[in-house]
Amino acid sequence: MVTRRKFFTGAAALAGATAVSRIGAATLPEAASMDSAATQAPLPPSSGRPYNPVVTLNGWSLPWRMKNGVKEFHLVAEPVVREIAPGMKANLWGYNGQSPGPTIEVVEGDRVRIFVTNRLPEETSIHWHGQRLPNGMDGVAGLTQPGIPPGKTFVYEFEAKRPGTFMYHPHADEMVQMAMGMMGFWVTHPKNAGFMKVDRDFVFLLGNYDIAPGSYTPKTSTMLDFNLWTINTRVFPGVDSMNVRQGDRVRIRIGNLTMTNHPFHLHGHEFVTTGTDGGWLRPEARFPEVTLDIGVGQMRAIEFDATDTGDWPFHCHKSHHTMNAMGHDVPTMIGVDQKDIAKRINSLVPDYMAMGERGGSMGSMEMPLPDNTLPMMTGDGPFGNIEMGGMFTTVKIRRDQKPGDYSDPGWYRHPKGTVAYEWTGDMPSAIQAPDAGRQAPGVELTVRKPVGHNH
Repeated sequence: MVTRRKFFTGAAALAGATAVSRIGAATLPEAASMDSAATQAPLPPSSGRPYNPVVTLNGWSLPWRMKNGVKEFHLVAEPVVREIAPGMKANLWGYNGQSPGPTIEVVEGDRVRIFVTNRLPEETSIHWHGQRLPNGMDGVAGLTQPGIPPGKTFVYEFEAKRPGTFMYHPHADEMVQMAMGMMGFWVTHPKNAGFMKVDRDFVFLLGNYDIAPGSYTPKTSTMLDFNLWTINTRVFPGVDSMNVRQGDRVRIRIGNLTMTNHPFHLHGHEFVTTGTDGGWLRPEARFPEVTLDIGVGQMRAIEFDATDTGDWPFHCHKSHHTMNAMGHDVPTMIGVDQKDIAKRINSLVPDYMAMGERGGSMGSMEMPLPDNTLPMMTGDGPFGNIEMGGMFTTVKIRRDQKPGDYSDPGWYRHPKGTVAYEWTGDMPSAIQAPDAGRQAPGVELTVRKPVGHNH
């Protein structure tokens, strides 16, 4: 794991509102930090109860230390630079060098102590979303605790009472801090390591950002019109694939901390929902589906058997959520003959090209973009441009992927005769449709331009 390790021994530590001595401050656990945006290998338990670790897509799990039977972690809230995808970076806020922060993994019944150091320019806190804990540890600044001032360290301590999948995020200036990327995953494994055991266990968070083309910092006042929809603060083609062995039982845990819902769809396989942020679903409550809508603030765990080899897409089914840096005010030009106007504009702008006359495909277009801006739909596959971005990745199922091996096996090699192909035989005669844009006799056509989202 590519990490740089830091110690924060100079700041005064606070337990709730009570100061800790200098000797106490010097005993802070190490604060690991991550540079790489690549998916890190699972972190096996080095101490404490055994469990089956998860794999955080384009992320990592936070190391801990055991002290007098308590599992101690150190989170650092700080400005970070996150590579959204190759060719674009963003100035965000996060934890321990990244956004989202590292996944915290504990076991049911663990006594957990989390030191939180604030290196932001304003107060913060951490809410442990979905956890059962003492009210004073719930992390709501002003209500259950004072905010953590810049340069200070607070301590949260509670028992991980029930197994499940949870999230953490601020409850202080929440709109700004979450819009800047402050969030992370928490997994409490069951005491019985054999309960709900799977072969591959992936986790990731859904996020949204509004970063204007050419800029680096999100707009924090955006309510709905985000232009980047992310999986663990990455967009396709920067999202790693989930690489599994044929026959594996696969679990994917998804947390939604965006401002809208996301219907996630898996190709080629059916799955069942096995868990929510409220706990595990009994087998009789599960049913097969291929698309699951995940609401704001919810977590869902799905499971399926990886039966069929291939590169199977897994993505949000809202089409504008599988695009990058999309424009909301682009007119539809399908069927509009732009030849004459293109000639006139070319006399002034030699490189101008008419767009959208036959649809929105941009697979073969190469247009200049501002620095630090991603193409709207990109990502090359074995047959050409995939024309996807945003909340899109693949599940790569291979017969020879070894247990515990999460490396990318490359593109799938299709057996002969299993790829769609062009028909070159005779074509039946067809009635030609009228030219696009030509009005049929006697038909009155009235066009009303839309104004905003509510009209």
